[in-house]
Amino acid sequence: MQYTHLGRSGLKVSRLCLGTMNFGPQTEEAAAHSIMDAALESGINFFDTANVYGGSGKHGWTEEIIGRWFAQGGERRERTVLATKLYGTMTDRPNESKLSALNIRRALDASLKRLQTDYIDVYQFHHIDRNTPWDEIWQAMEVAVQQGKILYAGSSNFAGWHIAQAQESASRRHFTGLVSEQSIYNLLTRNVELEVIPAAQQYGLGLIPWSPLHGGLLGGVLKKERDGVRRTEGRAAETLKKHQEQIRQYEDLADDLGHEPGDIALAWLLHQPAVTAPIVGPRTQEQLDAAIRALDVTLDADALKHLDDIFPGHRTAPEDYAW
Repeated sequence: MQYTHLGRSGLKVSRLCLGTMNFGPQTEEAAAHSIMDAALESGINFFDTANVYGGSGKHGWTEEIIGRWFAQGGERRERTVLATKLYGTMTDRPNESKLSALNIRRALDASLKRLQTDYIDVYQFHHIDRNTPWDEIWQAMEVAVQQGKILYAGSSNFAGWHIAQAQESASRRHFTGLVSEQSIYNLLTRNVELEVIPAAQQYGLGLIPWSPLHGGLLGGVLKKERDGVRRTEGRAAETLKKHQEQIRQYEDLADDLGHEPGDIALAWLLHQPAVTAPIVGPRTQEQLDAAIRALDVTLDADALKHLDDIFPGHRTAPEDYAW
């Protein structure tokens, strides 16, 4: 396993992050525990979750599954860099969502209880809260750090100017601020290259891409459909129809390179200088094994250029659209 620092922090994390959103709704608890054990044994030490994971009416379920896994002992908690998130609505009470000081305190304590741990390594804001001032947010996070309940703060789904706003506010308070940003980023969705990635690099945040295979569309979807293994429906089918020629070229390139398409998609992210660790969300052990395999894929300059030709990216704003 390869390791790197999370942004400008001294925290070392694996180059793959284990996403747990499927644990509970898609993957039963025993299988989820087995996947987490296998991830640790492979060297993956970075696990990501959120307080809302678990499905409709079962918010917190995924954190509870992880908590019971930690409770088995065997230094599972000590070997894991644990990241969870708050923002989403947990109940119908008015202060059970977003980033008020009250919700930060209550949501953090509730996550700690479900996770059966006394601290969170990386506590992440799942979305920007436009109605709560940064001084209030950072004061609440400073208290949590002083109490030993969290070590680092991270963001998710922030715009570039949100990152700048957060970091400038933290700097005025002589507080560390954010060490990571979790955004959708893959060959098909490269909008973060405009402003989010430049902001993350300027302020020293590690980028943690979610949906690295774009919901499976970069995982060999055309071949799977031809083989009768998968049938794409809904929004995914619409996206596939729109990008079918690009995806066909991409799958042909993967064949030429001698790798599975999903391996190429993850390897491409690992070659991007701003990326710390793509989030892989396996439902099965086989999917975890496939993700780990991507760490051994090296893409040369020609392959990277060919991928950019198939899936054009963005230059930093404003040069992307102006002079």
